[in-house]
Amino acid sequence: MPNVFITGASSGIGEALAREFARRGAVLGLVARRREKLDELIDTLPGGCERHHAFAADVTKRDEIIAAAREFERLTGGADIVIANAGISHGVKTEFYEDLDVLEAVYRTNVFAMANTFHPFIAPMKARGTGQLVGIGSVAGIRGLPGSEAYCASKSAVITYCESLRVELGKVGIRVTTICPGFVRTPLTAKNPYKMPFLQTPDEFARDAVKAILARTSYAVIPWQMGVLAKVLRLLPNWLFDRILAKRKQKPRISPKDL
Repeated sequence: MPNVFITGASSGIGEALAREFARRGAVLGLVARRREKLDELIDTLPGGCERHHAFAADVTKRDEIIAAAREFERLTGGADIVIANAGISHGVKTEFYEDLDVLEAVYRTNVFAMANTFHPFIAPMKARGTGQLVGIGSVAGIRGLPGSEAYCASKSAVITYCESLRVELGKVGIRVTTICPGFVRTPLTAKNPYKMPFLQTPDEFARDAVKAILARTSYAVIPWQMGVLAKVLRLLPNWLFDRILAKRKQKPRISPKDL
């Protein structure tokens, strides 16, 4: 099994991916801001701290995540799979000045930090002629939802960014996979005031996602039912889409000081 580097690994989807890969025998490098949470997680995984590695780093701070990546390369001989999973989601309305800071924070974590995470692994993977970069997008990136201007736009950027990487890096043997979750029961969705069809637990999502990653699928929406729904939404004419979504409840906004 591969050496797998995962950001945002202390809870939610990242923690579930770590458990699923560890169950399959992978060697893990786990990244989060809270080292104690990572240590607690690793203590519960097969092989524990003798097999897996914890890195306390803020993915929005370029030098911190690059240092963690280089240390994982040194300790393991090279990452086979890198999963940029760290992300945040908050309601944003552009009309409010204070929300501009929140929008910027969402982009820093969901988009720019993904590039920070992938960057240090590309040159070593090119030298080895193999490797896989995995970006966690979202069904929310397929069409814009009211009140979710930052999150939807950032995840749309993730989808397009990973597609650009996929075409470019495929020429040198590096695979790029985009995984778009639907609704997963995590802290990010806990305050959603609207219906969440096909809601999965983190473990259910992780099982499906790891299968897609190991199969080197280029793009997957999980669960597949959300993929069908997403395609339907994409095909709707704007006038009908706007009418359907006009009265949809919206994700709560947050004060910048609470980020």
